[in-house]
Amino acid sequence: MKKDYKYLDNINFPSDIKKLSVNELQNLSDEVRTELIDAVSETGGHLGAGLGVVELTVALHYIFNTPNDKLIWDVGHQTYPHKILTGRKDRIRTLRQGKGLSGFTKRSESEFDPFGAAHSSTSISSALGIAFANKLSNKSDNVIAVIGDGAMSAGMAYEAMNNAGASKTKMIVILNDNDMSIAKPVGAMRSYFAKILSGKIYFSLRETIKLIISAFSKRFSKKAGKAEDFLRSAVTGGTLFNSMGFYYIGPIDGHDMESLVSVLKNAKEIEFEGPIMIHLKTQKGKGYEFAEKSADKFHGVSKFNINTGVQEKNKSNIPAYTKVFANTLVKHAEKDSKIIGITAAMPSGTGMDIFGEKFPSRMFDVGIAEQHAVTFAAGLATEGYKPYAAIYSTFLQRAYDQVVHDVAIQSLPVRFAIDRAGLVGADGPTHAGSFDITYLSTLPNFIVMAASDEAELVKMINTSVDINDKPSAFRYPRGNGVGVTLPSIDEKLVIGKGKVIKDGKKVVLVNFGARLNECLIAHDNLAKKGINVTIVDARFAKPLDENLLWQIATDHEVMITIEEGSIGGFGSHVSQFLSNSNILDGNLKYRSMILPDRFIDHDKPDLMYKYAGLDAKSIEDKILDTLNSKIIIKKIN
Repeated sequence: MKKDYKYLDNINFPSDIKKLSVNELQNLSDEVRTELIDAVSETGGHLGAGLGVVELTVALHYIFNTPNDKLIWDVGHQTYPHKILTGRKDRIRTLRQGKGLSGFTKRSESEFDPFGAAHSSTSISSALGIAFANKLSNKSDNVIAVIGDGAMSAGMAYEAMNNAGASKTKMIVILNDNDMSIAKPVGAMRSYFAKILSGKIYFSLRETIKLIISAFSKRFSKKAGKAEDFLRSAVTGGTLFNSMGFYYIGPIDGHDMESLVSVLKNAKEIEFEGPIMIHLKTQKGKGYEFAEKSADKFHGVSKFNINTGVQEKNKSNIPAYTKVFANTLVKHAEKDSKIIGITAAMPSGTGMDIFGEKFPSRMFDVGIAEQHAVTFAAGLATEGYKPYAAIYSTFLQRAYDQVVHDVAIQSLPVRFAIDRAGLVGADGPTHAGSFDITYLSTLPNFIVMAASDEAELVKMINTSVDINDKPSAFRYPRGNGVGVTLPSIDEKLVIGKGKVIKDGKKVVLVNFGARLNECLIAHDNLAKKGINVTIVDARFAKPLDENLLWQIATDHEVMITIEEGSIGGFGSHVSQFLSNSNILDGNLKYRSMILPDRFIDHDKPDLMYKYAGLDAKSIEDKILDTLNSKIIIKKIN
C-alpha cells in the first residue's frame, strides 16, 4: 500500500528535487528507500542494487539538469529509485508486470532513460558516443555513466575507457563500488579496488587530495594539475584510471550526501579536457537489514514480507531445470575428473554454485566476461578436459565470435549449457533466449540439442559427456520441469535421432524444445474433434534426423515444426532438407511455428507464449488452418 511521504509526495520530476536544501536531500533519500522496499515487496524484482544507489540517484538529479544532461545506468537493474524520481513513481508498483514498467532502463518508457540497458558493461561506450555527438553538435550538456565494480570485470568497459581517455572527451564516469555484482566479484580488479580502499597512506592524505581537488575544481593551471596527479600517484602507487587518461577522484562515501553533492558539483564545473572518474564506495542493500546481511539473496527477489525478509517460495515440488542440470553434472563429475564447470558471474543463476560447492577447484567464475569464458573453455578442451560453459542464452550472444572462431572452427569439445532458453517472463526481451538455436545451428561442427522436459535434459547432459570431437550445446528453459521421473546418468541419446511421441494420421507436429507439453494439449483437444496428430520430439536441430523427417514427411499431408526460437533455426533447417530432397515439390503442406519477428515485452510467461503464438490454442489453430488450406502455386512475373 502506498505510504504518505513528507518530501517524496512533492517530487514528480528532478526539477522538484532542486527546490530542496542539501540538508533535506537525505530525508528524501530515506523516503525513496522506504518506497522502493515497499514497492518491490509487492512486485518482486531487483532490490539490493537499487538500495545501494539511493543517495547517488538523488544527488545526481539534484546537481545535473536531466534529461538534457544524459544519465546512463549500466545494466539498469539499480534504476528503480531513478524511476521513482523521474515521473514514474505512481507506476512503480507495475514493475515487471504486463504493460507495466520495465525492470531496466528503456528509451521508449521515459526521456530520462537516454540509453536502454539490461546487459552489463555498456554504459561507458554509450556515454562516450553521446558525448561525441554533443561535441559534434556543439552542445554543452553533461554525460554521466554509472557503472558497478562487477561490470568493470568485462573487457568492453576497458575498451571504452581506453577510447575515452585517448579522445579527451568530457564525460563523467561514476564507479559504484559495492564489492558485489550479483555474486561476489572475482579477479584481479577486485583486489585492485581493495588495495585502493585499504591503503593507510592513502587514507592519511585523502583530505589533502580533497583540498587540492576543491581548490582547483573550477580553474587550475597545468602545473597545479600535474602536482595533484603526482600526489595521487604517489599515494595510490599510480591508478589504472589515471594512466588511461581519466581524472580520478575517490574513493568517496557513496552514502554521504554532503560529500556526494560537493564532488558531483565540482565534477560538473571542473575545466578538464577529458573524462573524469569518480570512485564511490557503497553498500548493496543499504538501509534494509535483510538485504545488507545477504546481498546476493536480495539482488533479485520474489515478493517478500518486509518485516521478516521472507520471500515467497515456489510451492511446486518439481525441480527447476537449472537444478536438474547442476545435480546431473555433479554426478558425472564424481566419476570423471576431467569435467570442469565455468560460469560468467552467474554461479547461482546457472546452478554452478552447486557444482562449485562439491568441486571448488574445478569450478571457475570468470566474472562478467562471456567472451573470455568461451575461449578459456576452448583452451581447457585442447588439453583433454571437458569444460561445461553454463551461460544464459541471452548472455552467450556476447561471445558469438569466440564460439565461432575459437570453438567451432577448431572443432573443440566445449559443452554449452544454455539456460533461460525461450521467453523468460518479467525480465523481458533483453533476457529472452530467442536466438541461440539460429546462431548455433548455422555453425559447422556443432551438435545442438533442446530438452522437451527435465528427463530429456538429463539424457542430453549424459550424451554430451562423451562428445569429445566437436562442440555441443543443450538448451533448457527457465523455471520448473513438468514433473517426469528423472533417468539415471547412464541413459544416453543416439546423436541426431528424434523420437515419435504419438502416432496419428495426416498431420505430424515436430517439436524442438520445451513446447512439447503444449503440443500434447493441442493433440488431445484435436483428438476430440476426430483429428489424430502424430507428435515427434526432434531433440536435435543439428544434426537433423533426416531418415525420420523423410519418413514422416512422406507419410503425412501436413508437417508443422515448432520451436522457441527465431527464424533461421530448427524449422529453417527442416525446410532446407525438405526442399533439397524434393519433398516440397509434392503435396506436403509444410509450416513452421517460431517466435514472431518482434521483441515481446515482459509479462507472465504463459501470456508471452500466447502473444508469440506458441501456446496450445495457437498450435491447434495452426493445424486446423493448414488442413483447410489449399496449395496455391503463384507465378511471379
